[in-house]
Amino acid sequence: MLTLDINGKKFETDAEPDTPLLWVLRDHLGLTGSKYGCGKALCGACTVHVDGTATRSCVLPVSAAATMKITTIEAIGNSTVGKAVQEAWVAENVPQCGYCQSGQVMSATALLTTNKKPTDADIDAAMSGNICRCATYVRIRSAIKRAASALA
Repeated sequence: MLTLDINGKKFETDAEPDTPLLWVLRDHLGLTGSKYGCGKALCGACTVHVDGTATRSCVLPVSAAATMKITTIEAIGNSTVGKAVQEAWVAENVPQCGYCQSGQVMSATALLTTNKKPTDADIDAAMSGNICRCATYVRIRSAIKRAASALA
């Protein structure tokens, strides 16, 4: 049995140690906000925070995360930065299909947690691993800037 610290709560799982964290979150624990997109850490739909760092959960073995604090989209709004990002996402009408948005929000929150005044280049670098098939990139950038202003 592995014990995981997810969203401030302890969860136990009997998943195989090499099972990707994403599958444990979704299939074992019912936390379905993080999405499966590519399975190769290329699209960002599965992004969670592991010890505060935006991490692709589709390639992270659950055993590697067992000693770390994991935050998923289900709890990101509990932080000041996460709440500001979510509010900005709504205000800027970012989502279209919405599939990638949990990963986008997680990456944006990680950025604004460490950089309160990101430049366009900072935003591009932080968000470069998140693909939006609906191409809402302009609204994503606007939402990140709105959240940064709200946090200032």
